[in-house]
Amino acid sequence: MAAVSLRLGDLVWGKLGRYPPWPGKIVNPPKDLKKPRGKKCFFVKFFGTEDHAWIKVEQLKPYHAHKEEMIKINKGKRFQQAVDAVEEFLRRAKGKDQDLTIPESSTVKGVMAGPMAAFKWQPTVSEPVKDADPHFHHFLLSQTEKPAVCYQAITKKLKICEEETGSTSIQAADSTAVNGSITPTDKKIGFLGLGLMGSGIVSNLLKMGHTVTVWNRTAEKCDLFIQEGARLGRTPAEVVSTCDITFACVSDPKAAKDLVLGPSGVLQGIRPGKCYVDMSTVDADTVTELAQVIVSRGGRFLEAPVSGNQQLSNDGMLVILAAGDRGLYEDCSSCFQAMGKTSFFLGEVGNAAKMMLIVNMVQGSFMATIAEGLTLAQVTGQSQQTLLDILNQGQLASIFLDQKCQNILQGNFKPDFYLKYIQKDLRLAIALGDAVNHPTPMAAAANEVYKRAKALDQSDNDMSAVYRAYIH
Repeated sequence: MAAVSLRLGDLVWGKLGRYPPWPGKIVNPPKDLKKPRGKKCFFVKFFGTEDHAWIKVEQLKPYHAHKEEMIKINKGKRFQQAVDAVEEFLRRAKGKDQDLTIPESSTVKGVMAGPMAAFKWQPTVSEPVKDADPHFHHFLLSQTEKPAVCYQAITKKLKICEEETGSTSIQAADSTAVNGSITPTDKKIGFLGLGLMGSGIVSNLLKMGHTVTVWNRTAEKCDLFIQEGARLGRTPAEVVSTCDITFACVSDPKAAKDLVLGPSGVLQGIRPGKCYVDMSTVDADTVTELAQVIVSRGGRFLEAPVSGNQQLSNDGMLVILAAGDRGLYEDCSSCFQAMGKTSFFLGEVGNAAKMMLIVNMVQGSFMATIAEGLTLAQVTGQSQQTLLDILNQGQLASIFLDQKCQNILQGNFKPDFYLKYIQKDLRLAIALGDAVNHPTPMAAAANEVYKRAKALDQSDNDMSAVYRAYIH
């Protein structure tokens, strides 16, 4: 398409990352909102939503010239409502100069979870399919129909949600695969542990412009990230001593303790002002012990286990549960936005560990129930695929349900979340219940099924391989 001159007030079709072209208007940004560095872009207010974004000029097309084309390739009620909103605006603007203004408030009440998220980009005939640009800088604001008591700075530095429980969350507008609005911290970041979760986290930190030094017990895993721009640390102690904030993500309580307390470990690199963030899923006692030894050396400590899987880690869509040093939590905001869609601050050390174990207890128990249902369908002569179709049309429908059932139906148990780790989390959750004399019979039953699957050599397969415990 030939270059078209655009200016303030023009109606346009704007394409934002993986989302479909959407009708909008070029407007003035708020005074305190700086234009992203790099390619030329305009600030666009989208019709039919409360979304605003910086859009690169090559992702914009004049509204009238491409209206018929866009209507043909985009379907859906919300899209039609947005087009109707444009036409209504044009009718009202006839004969007078009427502008769409940005709300005076620099805050909004939601994230990109609504209108535009339901659509997939379908390229025009003249435009080849392109992957979302992870380096595209935009500032996205969105309102949901049922807003929480949330406030988001338009500069996209933080979104803080205060709940009745006193917890706080920092939310990214969307996956970092399409959200490049993050201004990376100028602090030097270290990362220890490049497993299924850690690898995706580091990749997103680098994509968003952070300076990262990596270490892994198996050094070869660092090579790919060195090629992407990371620096190599020879030991955990060296990484901590040369970085301002060091993150770690390892497998279990023993690994977490060994990393901090072992030879050339984290503790040897801690001195006043150094920050350590443990993202491992461990028990509250372990994380409390680690916090105490870090703080005793003058360091700052935050626990920040993550909810998600390998795919969500790669996509920058993890949920981070944090507790400990509140100031450090805020210092980590650009990192958390790079690696996740939401982060919650839960108060004192140990709270995040407890919450994470509860979350994974629910997930692990649900997975075992899914496997149990599929095998019961099979032995009673029912179609497993039909069972999945029914579930996908009901209240239990979810990406998790569909993906794990597909794993089972296809016999594909490539790990997205190791079975051995969900069993570990169930075991720790049961112990958490025991410590407060709270019964966890469902988790206990699920735990036994996972133990059976481990005995069948399924530890290093995906958690969905618990299915095999029912058929052997």
